[in-house]
Amino acid sequence: MSRAIGVIDSGVGGLTVVHELMRQLPKESLIYLGDTLRCPYGPRPEDEVKKFTWEMADFLVEKNIKMLVVACNTATAFTLEELQNQLSIPVIGVIKPGARAAVKFTKNTHIGVIGTEGTIRSSAYTKALKSISAHLCVNSLACPLFVPMVEQGVLSGIEAEKIVEQTLLPMKKQNHIDTLILGCTHYPLIKDTIQKVIGGQVTVISSSEETAREVSTILEFYGQLYNGTSSPGHRFYTTGEMGVFAKITEGIFREATDYFQSVTIEKASLPY
Repeated sequence: MSRAIGVIDSGVGGLTVVHELMRQLPKESLIYLGDTLRCPYGPRPEDEVKKFTWEMADFLVEKNIKMLVVACNTATAFTLEELQNQLSIPVIGVIKPGARAAVKFTKNTHIGVIGTEGTIRSSAYTKALKSISAHLCVNSLACPLFVPMVEQGVLSGIEAEKIVEQTLLPMKKQNHIDTLILGCTHYPLIKDTIQKVIGGQVTVISSSEETAREVSTILEFYGQLYNGTSSPGHRFYTTGEMGVFAKITEGIFREATDYFQSVTIEKASLPY
């Protein structure tokens, strides 16, 4: 069987990236690790996020993965460059693919970004967007209640709508954006609610599709796309409670998934 693509995230959000990878690269095996025990990463200090991200990366590298996708936006903002410099396999994040997708869709050059406190504080999306076009107007908003809500399995209904409505009120009042980046991989799980609140005139962008395309391009460049006939084998690991994790996973993939395991991550040896 081909070596797997590894995907790490602070919780269940990165499963949206896994779903898109499965759709675009159906022959590839995937290993997912969600750090649900220590989620959310957004409010945590940068050093702590780096430590946790390296622990996840080390765990998957030991599984002999051929590529690492950092699906957590906060981890991408703080740790991507280090991972790329230190690991011998290709490593990509979700911020640059999401920025490129938003630039394709905006008509009035006003782009909104919502994410965790850590991602917004890092200005990673603003930097990525401005590196593509300096003329873009970027409005950013931290949404600290969204990740805990998703991790609890509250994805729709009155409670979800109320939280999203209250959180997005400052962005709605600006009334300029025509494109909104979901700057956290948890947010596509509540995309319908976000779209309803922000309005149909705004294009809501998830970085998952663009990230999967980038994975495909990089693997093809390195000659590592799997072209055999064996069925892919997917594995899903979580550091926390299995119940909600398994429920959300099966909800995303619309089918039962066989390989689930709760794991303890050993302390990583940081490269600094």
